[in-house]
Amino acid sequence: MSEGAPTRPSRFGRDPTAARSGENTAAALLLVFTVLAIAWANSPWAHTYTEFWDTHVGLTFGTMHAELTVKHLVNDALMTFFFFAVGLEVKSQFTIGELTDRSRAAVPVLAALAGLILPAVVFLALNPSGDDARAWGVVISTDTAFLVGALAIIGPKYPARLRTFLLTLAVVDDVGALLAIALFYSDEVALWPLLAAAALLAALAAVRLLPAMRGPAYTVLAVALWLALSAGGVHPTLAGVAVALLIPVFTPERQRVEEAAEVIRAFRQSPNSEYARAATRSLRESISINERLQTGFAPYVSFGVLPLFALANAGVRLDLATITGALRSPLTWGVIAGLVVGKFVGITAATALVRAVGVGQLAPGLTLRRVAGGAALSGIGFTISLFIVDIAITDPAKQDQARVGVLAATVLAFALGWLWFRVSDRLSPPVPVGATLVRDVDPQRDHLRGNPTAELTLVEYGDYECPFCSRATGSIDEVREYFGDRLRYVWRHLPLERVHPHAMDAARASEAAALQGRFFEMGARMFEFQDYLEWEHIYRYADGVGCDIARFDEDLHSPRVLHRVMDDAQDAEVMDLNSTPTFFVNGRRHKGPFDAASLIRALEETRPG
Repeated sequence: MSEGAPTRPSRFGRDPTAARSGENTAAALLLVFTVLAIAWANSPWAHTYTEFWDTHVGLTFGTMHAELTVKHLVNDALMTFFFFAVGLEVKSQFTIGELTDRSRAAVPVLAALAGLILPAVVFLALNPSGDDARAWGVVISTDTAFLVGALAIIGPKYPARLRTFLLTLAVVDDVGALLAIALFYSDEVALWPLLAAAALLAALAAVRLLPAMRGPAYTVLAVALWLALSAGGVHPTLAGVAVALLIPVFTPERQRVEEAAEVIRAFRQSPNSEYARAATRSLRESISINERLQTGFAPYVSFGVLPLFALANAGVRLDLATITGALRSPLTWGVIAGLVVGKFVGITAATALVRAVGVGQLAPGLTLRRVAGGAALSGIGFTISLFIVDIAITDPAKQDQARVGVLAATVLAFALGWLWFRVSDRLSPPVPVGATLVRDVDPQRDHLRGNPTAELTLVEYGDYECPFCSRATGSIDEVREYFGDRLRYVWRHLPLERVHPHAMDAARASEAAALQGRFFEMGARMFEFQDYLEWEHIYRYADGVGCDIARFDEDLHSPRVLHRVMDDAQDAEVMDLNSTPTFFVNGRRHKGPFDAASLIRALEETRPG
């Protein structure tokens, strides 16, 4: 068999294992710098912590002079890149990602909204008036980096679907936090700078029309927008979000990919600097600017900006006076209760309610119990919580009390999540993975051959580039002929991209053909010419089986097709399937040979009744 872990397809083609490893490392680095900040602020050199971050740095040009403290340089300037990265992810999720499908997004979106509102309500219940009430925004946001890292450290069984749910929730959470900063945590606005900012936004929207030099244009206009927002009384970090939302995002288009391939072919035949530049440009332009910037900026934000932010903002002095004041402060307890209790109750209750009224459903393999564990971890509100502490509270003593609350909530939320997963898994052990189908056959959804109401069912998880799947087609034909109308056969996708680089493309192509009623015909053609699964071949096969090529091309790049393949692949991941073909006989996983005689015997032995 073709061995390899079933990678969950990424809309950007990234290696999910590498991405998760990077996220865990980033979370660990954030934790290290948080500990360093606390240690520095409580060391014999504690006075240097405040002195360093209050140091002024400036730029002078003739009679003009501008300056910021080092802390504001981090919080107002460098954190713009963090919000830029958040904005890029939000834009891609709403354009080509999880949030394009309303039914898929309904549960995490509504849960995220509850997880934004209830923590603020809990905080205001303890701090109903006065200056402290202004700090309600501290408790609304979840720190995605810490959340993902905590999930990896705790290591609950089969976390893939929970992780997807929490990341979708985190996107909506980020949108809510950004809106709160823009609407409630900006200074008194000045009209003329904001008019200039509006003109700059219009110019940024038009940059995509430029034939060249789009990168420098985005950079110059973005810096100008940052300055205009700062002068206009709006928190300048929102410039990062605004720029990100105006940058186009799209899935790779066939024409651009083919053009890049032609230039590379020309370079191979005649290597020279002109072809090298053209090849570089073609490859770059075949991928959306949004994706290129996400890939380029993410490491600098995760391993540079956020650790520096933690070092600048987490240094609360934990002396007796601060701790005593925090323990007695409704502000501290409001932050802790809002993050730990508000997030947990809000997300869990909203998920249960949405399911009960039928507005949305959890993905296969994801239970309310799992969501509750993730909701507990969502009380880790580190980054944006500390960010809002700095802009919502002016009294240094009150800031320290709020920071103590954020740090305490982070520890408590992690402990609650760990305890929840440990206890719930012990009281209700997870079902053995892969022994039975995680999702029943649905004739309205699944790709099925034979009698839809047949008493016998054979489900195959396969890969169009796997030679064993191709050979198994003969066995399946014999099995179907033997049982006739007593058997229904179902194909589901398991593209093993690590060993079969064209598997995901072929799976998407079959789904695009399915929208024109040519699923099995397209699959048979790709199995027949399995060594030729480049796009130029795939389009030829689609034309050969009778597809309308213009419609095929449009469907191929639609989120609907991508989500359909990802659903099957994620089901396979939940069941820990790591080879193709994998068969399920009447709902139970088939172990052993998959020749016709073996499959017939297995079907007879597990026949209902």
